[in-house]
Amino acid sequence: MMNIGDVATLSGLPAKTIRYYEEIDLIKPLRDTNGYRAFRETDLHKLAFLGRARALGFSISDCRNLLELYEDESRTSAEVKGIAKLHLAQIEQKIVDLREMHATLSNLVATCAGDDRPDCPILQSLGAEAQSDR
Repeated sequence: MMNIGDVATLSGLPAKTIRYYEEIDLIKPLRDTNGYRAFRETDLHKLAFLGRARALGFSISDCRNLLELYEDESRTSAEVKGIAKLHLAQIEQKIVDLREMHATLSNLVATCAGDDRPDCPILQSLGAEAQSDR
């Protein structure tokens, strides 16, 4: 059995994250007679799994589903692939959105003189977008 400090070190996750994962029932460590968490090797493996999944940007909901599939020996790889494909499509859309933001901001930065004058195309553009949001 390991305490939270041990599994935090071994899994690379902060103790606060581990407590949160317990709070939302992603992991269920045992409790010692004194009430302290007592982590098993299986808990450590789950935490490492969750850490890697989160590092790939999977949502908590996706992590919950992936962890259930990981533990289900009757799973199909198609179920896992479906979750991963959906996440990949979301990442690809974020890349498109980031490229658009980059192009817009690059253009605004290039058109701003950045001198002592008060006029600024960046602020004008942001103000125009705020006006159109109303």
